[in-house]
Amino acid sequence: MEDLLTPDPGFWRNKRVFLTGQTGFKGTWLAFWLTHLGATVRGYALAPASADNLSLNTNLADRIESLHGDIRDAPALDAAMSGFAPDIVLHLAAQALVQKSYRDPVETFDINVTGTIRVLEAVRRCPTVRAVVVVTTDKCYENREWVWAYREIEALGGSDPYSASKACTELAVAAWRVSFFDGTKVALASARAGNVIGGGDWAENRLIPDCIRAMTAGRTIEIRSPHATRPWQHVLEPLCGYLLLAERLWNDGAAVAEAWNFGPAMVDAKPVGDIVDRVTRLWGEDASWQAVATQGGHEAGLLAVDAAKAQTRLLWQPRLRLQTALEWTISWYKRHHSGHAALALVLDDIARYERLGSA
Repeated sequence: MEDLLTPDPGFWRNKRVFLTGQTGFKGTWLAFWLTHLGATVRGYALAPASADNLSLNTNLADRIESLHGDIRDAPALDAAMSGFAPDIVLHLAAQALVQKSYRDPVETFDINVTGTIRVLEAVRRCPTVRAVVVVTTDKCYENREWVWAYREIEALGGSDPYSASKACTELAVAAWRVSFFDGTKVALASARAGNVIGGGDWAENRLIPDCIRAMTAGRTIEIRSPHATRPWQHVLEPLCGYLLLAERLWNDGAAVAEAWNFGPAMVDAKPVGDIVDRVTRLWGEDASWQAVATQGGHEAGLLAVDAAKAQTRLLWQPRLRLQTALEWTISWYKRHHSGHAALALVLDDIARYERLGSA
C-alpha cells in the first residue's frame, strides 16, 4: 500500500485549537486525536444529555479544558474563544439528528444556522484565529435520489428540517467567507461528511447505536428503512479529512477555503439492511433484525458524496473499507461491553488508524 497522508504531529504540536461540540460522538474522537497529536484544546459544547456519552465514558475533561455552554450564547462564546486565543477553530457543535429535527425544527435551525453564525462572529472578534473548519453534512445537498454521488458544485437543499438547516449553514458559511474572510487573515472552509460509525456512539435513532442497544439487551433490532442507502465510513476517516483540511487552510489560506466532501468509495454506499446483516453476523449470539413501519417524516432513500476533490487536492484518502470499518466498530462495542475501558479503546483505534498510513 502506498503511503497515505496522515495529520502531521509536527504541525499540531502546541497549536491552540478551539473545538465546539467536544461532548458529541465525533467531537470526542477528534478531541482525543488532537491531544494525541500534541495540540492544546479548549472545548465548548452543551453538557452531555445522559450518562451514555463517550466524553463522559472516557473522562475527556481530564485531557482537555472542556467548557459547557451554548453556541447561541454570544457573550459566553466570545469570552470562551477570546480568552483562549486559539490558532484554529473546528466547529462541530450541532443538532445532528434527523428525527429530532421533526420534533423541534425551530431549535434545529437555531442551533445549526444561528449557532454557526455566532461562532463565525466570535472568530471575527478574535484576532488570533487563522483557520476555521465548519462541519456540516452530506445531507446538505438537494437530494434527487439519483444513482451518482453529489459533488461540491451540486445544488444545496433539504426535504427534512435537519438537512435544510445544514444547507442554510453552508450558505451562511459561504456568505461569511466572501463578506468577511478573504483567506489572507482567516481561511474558512466547510466539510461535508455523514453516516459515520465507530465505537462509543450512543445517540438515539442512529443505526449502530440502535443495533448495539438491542443486541446487548437480547432484543430483535427494529429497522425503519432497510432499503435506504448511505455512504458509511468509520469516524476516523472524515476526522482525518478535517485535520488535513485545517493544515492546508493554515498553510495555503484562500487556495483551499471552500467546501469539501469526505466520503467513502461508491462501492461502500450500502443499504441499511446490508449493514445490519453484517452487524448481526459480527456480533453473533443469535442477533437478529426486522423491518418496522416507518415513523416520523421523510428521509432520503439514496445518498452518496463524491470525494474526488479532497483525494486530488488535499491528498486525503479513505483507508478503511466498509467491512473493516464495521469490524473495528463492533469489536469496540464488544470489548467495551466485556469491561474494556472506553478511553483505551479510542486511543488504540487512533493509533491503529495512523499505522495504516505507513503500512
